[in-house]
Amino acid sequence: MQSVAVTGMGIISPIGNTVEEFWSSLKEKKVGIGELTRFDTSAYQVKLAAEVKSFDPLQYMNFKEAKRMELFSQYAVAAASDAIKDANLVLEEEDRTRIGVSVGCGIGSLQILEQAHTKLTTRGPGRVPPLLVPLMITNMAAGNVAIHFNLKGKCTNVVTACATGTHSIGEALRAIQCGDADVMIAGGTEAAISPLGISGFAALTALSTSTDPLHASIPFDKSRGGFVMGEGAGIVVLESMEHAKARGAHILAELAGYGATCDAYHITSPSEDGEGAARAMLLAMKEAGLGVHEVQYINAHGTGTHHNDLFETRAIKKAFGEAAYALNVNSTKSMTGHMLGAAGAAEFIVCVKSVMENYIHATAGFEEAEGEMDLDYTREAVQREVTAAVSNSLGFGGHNGSLLVKKHVE
Repeated sequence: MQSVAVTGMGIISPIGNTVEEFWSSLKEKKVGIGELTRFDTSAYQVKLAAEVKSFDPLQYMNFKEAKRMELFSQYAVAAASDAIKDANLVLEEEDRTRIGVSVGCGIGSLQILEQAHTKLTTRGPGRVPPLLVPLMITNMAAGNVAIHFNLKGKCTNVVTACATGTHSIGEALRAIQCGDADVMIAGGTEAAISPLGISGFAALTALSTSTDPLHASIPFDKSRGGFVMGEGAGIVVLESMEHAKARGAHILAELAGYGATCDAYHITSPSEDGEGAARAMLLAMKEAGLGVHEVQYINAHGTGTHHNDLFETRAIKKAFGEAAYALNVNSTKSMTGHMLGAAGAAEFIVCVKSVMENYIHATAGFEEAEGEMDLDYTREAVQREVTAAVSNSLGFGGHNGSLLVKKHVE
């Protein structure tokens, strides 16, 4: 398998709309959670969300384009624009039939669905917006990125719930390895903070009902009580190492391994013994040619729900054995909330920054674990050499994904 380089990154998130701002916020333990502002929550038990702030789509596209995209697509195009700039990828000099897109979204636009349903029930079928379907469906994030940048290679949309961003990047890796593309624009996006989105996850008792933003998303802590809904997009530029070096690209890191498995166990809960997630991590390490003692850091799925954090801890122990106790494990969701389909992509970006800077951010709000949960969950930030990092995502339906990021050495 040929090596694949990470050459550019872009992000829209609750703690920053550039990679620099996002990374600085993580270092400062800045929590992007606050009072939910998108709708009146007086009838709702859930009062908090991790909303994107100060986002202006017109910084990235014209008014007509913006009107034909729902928020999840706007986020994807914005993050892709920054990633392409970061990679210094001059599209006019490239064969655009060899540049593909793998951008996923877990849910699509609940907002346009809610609006259309209201019109349907109050004013009749003739009032349903003509663009309802292309505005709503999840694949339009990838489609709009391709259209905006005139990218004519492979264009696909992976939907695996909370593992969407991770699998989208992993499948982009495979597209390059098998020769389908020289360059892939890859990642995930989500914008599902709406009455239906909040109500649906709350009905599953998956969401935190805390009213304290600093102690609402507290992965691995014994007081954890659910996740906080987040939103945004994370997009990276992946290239074959040959292509990146030929154009003199600045290589940020290598995407060296990918593991994808299924628990085949339950529609929402991960497997209790962590077997599926453990296997995903082991597959990623095997592809990278690394042993358990050669990985220093795991960016965990770490949602802050009781089952996820416990079962993921079991998975890490199953995969790494005694070496698990030498790892730093953290959760970016402690500050961003759960960005759903965008989470894995945002956390992949964290792993790239960690191997670049030998820095592992703290799990904000984490104070004390319990029982089996006895790993190092990085209560305070750590400066240590990071030559290899694993990013985990576990999605409803038993979808597990792991990506291994390796430091690039010239």
